[in-house]
Formats: sequence, C-alpha cells, structure tokens
Amino acid sequence: MLKIAYHNIYKHPLPEGHRFPMIKYELLPEQLMYEGTCTLNNFFEPNIPEDSHILRVHTEGYYQHLKNQTLDARAARKIGFPLSAELVKREVIIADGTIKASKFALKHGIAMNIAGGTHHAYSNRGEAFCLLNDQAIGARYLLHERLASKVLIVDLDVHQGNGTAEIFQNDAKVFTFSMHGRGNYPFKKERSDLDIALENNTDDTTYLSILKRTLPKLIETENPDFIYYLCGVDVVASDKLGKLGLTIEGCKARDRFVLQTCKKYNLPVMCSMGGGYSPDIKIIIEAHANTFRLAQEIFF
Repeated sequence: MLKIAYHNIYKHPLPEGHRFPMIKYELLPEQLMYEGTCTLNNFFEPNIPEDSHILRVHTEGYYQHLKNQTLDARAARKIGFPLSAELVKREVIIADGTIKASKFALKHGIAMNIAGGTHHAYSNRGEAFCLLNDQAIGARYLLHERLASKVLIVDLDVHQGNGTAEIFQNDAKVFTFSMHGRGNYPFKKERSDLDIALENNTDDTTYLSILKRTLPKLIETENPDFIYYLCGVDVVASDKLGKLGLTIEGCKARDRFVLQTCKKYNLPVMCSMGGGYSPDIKIIIEAHANTFRLAQEIFF
C-alpha cells in the first residue's frame, strides 16, 4: 500500500495575504480521497522524532535557537514565516514524516510526504520557507541505521537545493542532483554533486530530454540503493516564483519518468512535495495530485 505522511499541523496559519499557499496541505489529501486515489488507510500521522535524528544534519546551536525562539531577527526574516513554537513543531513533525516514509519506501518501493522538500535549510540556518531539511534528515537516518549505503537525492524543484548541497558537500554517501532554473532563487547557488541550470521558459520537450539522458546514467554511475525525489511543481509556467515553461502535462511526464526509472532499477523512492506557487490553487493541487496518482499506477 502507498503510505503517505500527513498531520493536521502541516496547514499552519499565516498572516492574511502571505504568498505561501499553506492551504494546499489541507486540500491535497482531500482531493486524493475525493477522487479515490487514496483512502484514509493510505495516510499515517508522524510525530516528534528524537533530537538525535535532526542533529545528524543540523548544528546544535541552530536547532536550539529554533526550539527556544532565540534566532536573531535577520536569521528569522530569511525563513519567511513568522517564527513560533508551533511552526518549529510543524517542521520537526514534517521531518519525522520523511523518516517514517523512508522506512515505508524500503518496504513498499515508494512512500510520500504531503509536505517536506525543505531543501533551502542549511546545516546551520534556514531560509525561503525552510527550517529543517527533511530529506537530508531522512538520508542521514537511513545511513546511520544501515538501511542504505548510498543515497541519491533527485531535486527537481524549480529552485536549486542549496541547503542540501551544503549539508552533503563532503559526504560521499549522498549524491546531490539538482535541476533548476538558472535565473531563479537562490541567486547565489551552492555546488551540488550535479547541477543542471535551465534557461527561463524551458519547455516540456527540452526539460524531459535533459532529464531522460541524465537520470539513468546517474543511477548507473553512482549505484545508489535509495532515492529521495523532491518533486516540486513550481516548474509549471504559471508559477509565480518559477521561471520555467512546463505545462501540467509536462510536469506529470517528469514525475512519470522519475518514478518509472526508480521502479525499473528496483530502487526505493521517497517523495517530498516541495514548492508550488501558481496563483490558481487548483493548478497546484492538480500538479501535486498527479504525483500520487502515478505512484499508485506505477507501484501498486
């Protein structure tokens, strides 16, 4: 069965007019159940993980500042959300969702988190709506528990996974691959193990061609035994924080190729949703829902 991490805390209240579409975390599971892609049995509720899991990725000082609400004003502003104890609890629970989904992926081939994909969180700071790096925490958990020996992170959000690149810059057990918009945030990029920077308005055909000649070769060269897939839908042309030119159908074809490739190589894959900022919430929900529909189709 497809297992999906979800908790009511994911939909965190934000000031009116905030540009982050927090409501998607409520609407997406509702849509998946309404259409019959999922039932309540597909969802599991994460909780508070042990601090040790988080401290394999994030510095003690940064994590304590988060928990104690003592970040300086500039560092808090870079996160982009009003900082609160409830927000920090939300991020910790998202990380636990990714840890537990990783174990479900080992069992069933794939598992997902309704939230996550917080790839702008560095080891010692957060930024751009990201406080704790959930997939980095998941990867370090698997490696520490000897449930994996080599992890490949496939980050196809429109923004470079700068925090993920920094965290694993000297870690040969985790290969970081980020395919993102060249002219988009972050404007100072970090160095992933493989970065592919795309021009503004890159279309479906160009995008898929690059991905199809890159991912299988990467798997064969690096020989991972687990994949984290960050499947942000901010690659679509309507996205207000992205500058690429994919259609919803192109975004779905991207997901189909990645998941089929994982299945072909018999590699367990854990998916975190990442970004999506189209002005029309229906586009965001449809694009994210496609990933779950494909997971059911390809793996079950």
